[in-house]
Amino acid sequence: MLDVQAIRKDFPILDHKIYDKPLIYLDNGATTQKPRQVVEKIANGYYNVNANIHRGVHFLSQAATEAHEEARETVRRFLNARSSNEIVFTRGTTESINLIASCFTDACMSAGDEVILSVMEHHSNIVPWQIQAARKGIALKVIPMDEKGVLNPDAYRELFSDKTRLVSVTHVSNVLGTVNPVKAMIETAHERGVPVLIDGAQAVPHTRVDVQDLDAEFYVFSGHKIYGPTGIGVLYGKEEWLDRLPPYQGGGEMIATVSFEKTAFNELPFKFEAGTPDYIGSTALAEALRYVDRIGMENIAAYEEELLRYATAGLRTIEGARVFGQADRKGAVLSFLVGEIHPYDMGMLLDRLGIAVRTGHHCAQPLMRALGIEGTVRASFSFYNTREEIDAFVAGVERVRKMFRV
Repeated sequence: MLDVQAIRKDFPILDHKIYDKPLIYLDNGATTQKPRQVVEKIANGYYNVNANIHRGVHFLSQAATEAHEEARETVRRFLNARSSNEIVFTRGTTESINLIASCFTDACMSAGDEVILSVMEHHSNIVPWQIQAARKGIALKVIPMDEKGVLNPDAYRELFSDKTRLVSVTHVSNVLGTVNPVKAMIETAHERGVPVLIDGAQAVPHTRVDVQDLDAEFYVFSGHKIYGPTGIGVLYGKEEWLDRLPPYQGGGEMIATVSFEKTAFNELPFKFEAGTPDYIGSTALAEALRYVDRIGMENIAAYEEELLRYATAGLRTIEGARVFGQADRKGAVLSFLVGEIHPYDMGMLLDRLGIAVRTGHHCAQPLMRALGIEGTVRASFSFYNTREEIDAFVAGVERVRKMFRV
């Protein structure tokens, strides 16, 4: 068990009051709060080690470069990648997917070629592929799910054809919490010679990810969802695949030599990091990963699973409550509706009680259409949440229900 009260002391924002009520922050699927150690790392970077990195000969530039590349090595260890050349810093999951969608399509796809997605994808793993479909004439195929929110494995296998060039799916649904069997899905794709991209935005904060064990060609996540700063993320790619892909953007850092006749591109991973990188954000992200490692990912997963079970049981005591996502394996996400109460009404009234939840379609409109609804209320949990907070959350939902006389 975790010493949650000790952990909470690292997160000053959790002491805030909202409308004179203690803050109960249950919107961790959207972004997590930041521990003191991460914020102090950011401040220290700007106050003591701030200089543009790489190629600088002065002391500060050398120190900032070393910190940035040490952060890359920290990410490599965290994911168990083979080489730091396989770790590309981006602005987040969305940019990472856009990078692969653009570069992979340019290098490996022609009109009529196909990408397999799932019905539960976030818009950031749908829209980039639609842009490429409009630009290059590729086609998208969609894996359906059952009533529990579990992807259909037989339907998945049937989607493959001699035109399939990539599978791009989420590890954990940001709405349903479904933990997809991505390792088995990757094996299925590899049996057909098809590479795989995994959206790990909702997985990396809650479970140990070993990219060598999974064997996906690409794996992406965002810093701000794992207690790090906003505006920084990671694209892991197998070195042989990153070598095959063209650059995403042009400019400084991603070049080796430039003339008006020709440009030679830099080596990995710098080929994909045009411009001045967020070297402050990278070191703060590394600090967040070290923080999570000190707590222990196995401890985090076990505790959050217990919180999810407790919250689900509490919500099921409320008349008219419907939980969306009944998979046997779920992440720390609880999406629900109560009677005919609109999600926004529920969310706004819970906010007046100091309880922060997310409402709406959660950037997953195709999934909402498949469920036959417009949106849900979503509570998402972290290791700094407590049973007492969940009790208050369930009591708050019941209070709103009574207000609407559902």
